[in-house]
Amino acid sequence: MAGINNANGGRKEKRLAGSVALVTGGSRGVGRAIAHRLAMLGAAVAICGRDRAALERVAAELEKLGARAFFHITDVTNSKQVSALVAEADAALGSINILVNNAGIGLFGPAHEKTEADWDRVVNTNLKGVFLVSRAAVPSMIRSGSGDIINISSLAGRNTFAGGGIYCASKWGLMGLSGCMMEDLREHGIRVSVVCPGSVATEFAGSGPKNPAKALSPDDVAHAVQAIVTQRPGSVLSEIQLRTLRKA
Repeated sequence: MAGINNANGGRKEKRLAGSVALVTGGSRGVGRAIAHRLAMLGAAVAICGRDRAALERVAAELEKLGARAFFHITDVTNSKQVSALVAEADAALGSINILVNNAGIGLFGPAHEKTEADWDRVVNTNLKGVFLVSRAAVPSMIRSGSGDIINISSLAGRNTFAGGGIYCASKWGLMGLSGCMMEDLREHGIRVSVVCPGSVATEFAGSGPKNPAKALSPDDVAHAVQAIVTQRPGSVLSEIQLRTLRKA
């Protein structure tokens, strides 16, 4: 399982005991690794995605790690489904105080060759989805006076490249949204952070296969999330950029 053997602190360290986390896109890849890491740190973990069988498998993995787990089939671009996700996760596990907006897709090629439907699919998932899920989760965090929101962006949110027009637009937008959310919510005791990985060895749609020896692993991203949620309460890691040590 990704995120089990290499997690700092292993099974014994429960620094997030009593916390409730929601990880979008938690049924595979980076989201799965993050869910595992948070579970090992003692959090109850809710995950969402579109593949019931994959969600069931990951929820079972989380329970084997000793965590309370909940899954919900959710299209993060649909506000009604998002509202149901947050309400049902709250009912099952308690109020969410860690939100990891990880759900995302990639579609690559020259922007002038793409369709309006291509644009909508990428931007709605990668940007609108973060807005909708955050909007649903924030009120309970404000009431409690604390919380962490971690948005998984990309180095494509800081850099441009040929064929990345729609994807980069979605991630540059996410960087702007994340920064403004941090300013809006910090006075409520809520930390908003963004993690910007380079190429990660997953089945991420649209970007093609990756050589694991020349890419980050999902657990590298999970480690960054751990650093954010276990830092002292009075500080915020507003942005983490992750690169491979050696260039491909």
